[in-house]
Amino acid sequence: MTLQLPSEIVVERFLPTVRSMLARALDERGFAQKEIASRLGISQAAVSKYLSGKQTGEPRFVDNTQMQATIEAIAEGFAAGTMDDYEALTELLELIRAFEDRGPICAIHEAEMPALAGMGCDLCVRGHDTILQAERDVLRTVRQAVRLFVNTPHLVAQIPNVGSNIGMALPDATRPTEVAAVPGRIHVVRGQANVPSNPEFGASNHVATTIRSVMAADQTLRGAVNLKTSDRLLAAVEAAGVATARFDATYENRQERLTALVADCEPVPRVLYHEGAFGIEPITYIFGETAVDAVETASTCLQAATE
Repeated sequence: MTLQLPSEIVVERFLPTVRSMLARALDERGFAQKEIASRLGISQAAVSKYLSGKQTGEPRFVDNTQMQATIEAIAEGFAAGTMDDYEALTELLELIRAFEDRGPICAIHEAEMPALAGMGCDLCVRGHDTILQAERDVLRTVRQAVRLFVNTPHLVAQIPNVGSNIGMALPDATRPTEVAAVPGRIHVVRGQANVPSNPEFGASNHVATTIRSVMAADQTLRGAVNLKTSDRLLAAVEAAGVATARFDATYENRQERLTALVADCEPVPRVLYHEGAFGIEPITYIFGETAVDAVETASTCLQAATE
């Protein structure tokens, strides 16, 4: 019997097949070999070999319809600029997990180690991890909300000098580390919104504080975006019939004060704002059931105000 780990199959068979298929898919979309090499993290010579058809990969992966669909989705996303490397990696990790659950990786593993036949892949599949899935869902939603935000000019125009942030909490979040946001915030650089990095949990204590305060009254309001407080923004949300509440700008005991304020409001406000203080820029927080919902609410209100 050959002792082999499933990770060896991923490295030695799955990864070369992915690179081969992606190289051809990107070539078909007009990518230069140098650019393909950079995207795939390989040499230009390796790309040339893949494109020549000399190395096509493991047939059980190449012929798999789910594999083909994933490769096409990644290639199309790269070509259209709608998918970044982080999201492509997420897609491939999802595919690996599916292939390890009685899929092609499992079949190859059993062929290499006959003693595993009939074991049901228990070595690879541990069952559905609900916590991990919830975290991934939140991060994916925040990334989607960030893309929507930076591509909406009337929202970018409302970014304060200290920057905007977009956050979303896990269900039943009790700590700042259970709220995902953009590290370093979103700033305007040369007229364009600049996102310094992908969302992370624990990246913004201010966003986490406000979201958790609102969640104490309504567990469904887990997403938020902050903009600069302005007459235009406040008039827009009020015209849209969105419940608002004003709070003091100081940071001392902010979570306790916000929690008490929201608890006394009926209905629960979807907008919290302050008008600033010495050294503190006026900021408005808009909430939603998700980060995308919060950004869409802000966008809809501001768009309606200009019509």
